[in-house]
Amino acid sequence: MILAGGRGERLYPLTRDRAKPSVPFGGIYRIIDFTLSNCLNSGLRRIYLLTQYRSISLVRHLAQG
Repeated sequence: MILAGGRGERLYPLTRDRAKPSVPFGGIYRIIDFTLSNCLNSGLRRIYLLTQYRSISLVRHLAQG
């Protein structure tokens, strides 16, 4: 279970239009990608995300694969 619904007030203005986990990092990655990569590398194959704040950008990113 990954809690991915933070407003990320300390990252404002990067989080003005998106949730903290969907903030771009290093050009092509998002912050959530590192957490998901760690889960997969640990052998976890069933991962659940709880979203809340401005989740549409995060859901769109995850849907792209």
